[in-house]
Amino acid sequence: MAAKEFSSQQADNSVLSGKQIVVTRPRTQAGELARRLFELGAEVIDFPTISIEPPMDYMPMDRAIEQLKQYDWLFFTSVNGVQSFFDRLRHLGKNSQGIKHLKVVAIGPETAGRLEAEGIPVYLVPAQYQSEGILKELDPAEIRGRRILLPRAAKAREILPETLRQWGASVDVVQAYQTVLPQACQFGLHELFRKQIDVITFTSSSTVENFFKLLKEEDPSRILQEVVVACIGPITARTAIERGLRVDIVSSEFTIAGLVAAIVKFYESPQTRVPTRSES
Repeated sequence: MAAKEFSSQQADNSVLSGKQIVVTRPRTQAGELARRLFELGAEVIDFPTISIEPPMDYMPMDRAIEQLKQYDWLFFTSVNGVQSFFDRLRHLGKNSQGIKHLKVVAIGPETAGRLEAEGIPVYLVPAQYQSEGILKELDPAEIRGRRILLPRAAKAREILPETLRQWGASVDVVQAYQTVLPQACQFGLHELFRKQIDVITFTSSSTVENFFKLLKEEDPSRILQEVVVACIGPITARTAIERGLRVDIVSSEFTIAGLVAAIVKFYESPQTRVPTRSES
């Protein structure tokens, strides 16, 4: 699969004008990031390292949906979880009325917006858009003895459900979707790095992990030594660092807008020093 490119003659005075920036988000979700970078004059290379697929088994989520009256809280940690949950809700012939009694938590504004589009009021969106942010703003006394449903990815961090259980809640984690390596993307890897890439963006730990699966035996420090690595937040950055990457940009706001702003700030800074092949 050849990487898909978007080029722009707009924003010639932007610090991103002419920069070739790789977007590793799933192709179905890359639009906002690609558009924002494109409007700032960047040449965007669409190179998804993950694909969102149905769960291995719908039965656990179906069972939870059939028993929604038994739950007190509903937590969503991604837009993908919301999409999959409501698709399945409709598949089972149900509607959002069965959710109105629940306190619904969304990990960030994008997830909250998707819930509100379904007509679901959101009880909590934390100031810090990650599991730790949710936990920071919850009162353990409010959680104790409650039953919580958490539809999420097949592989995810355990800090949220584990902490909620420590607080005395009963937490059912159900697989709403899984992230997999796109079947065709490995064929475009070497083509990708024959280009003069300026920035590669990672918007989740999964995008990092699958990028390394593509690399196989390749040395990432060699391949990316001239490339600025930009991560959407500290968790994604930590994954990249643990895998041996030098991370140059970490957005303080864990949103697409925040990531783009961090990239712009990086290039606007007089202290910016872009890595070169002579550096190790």
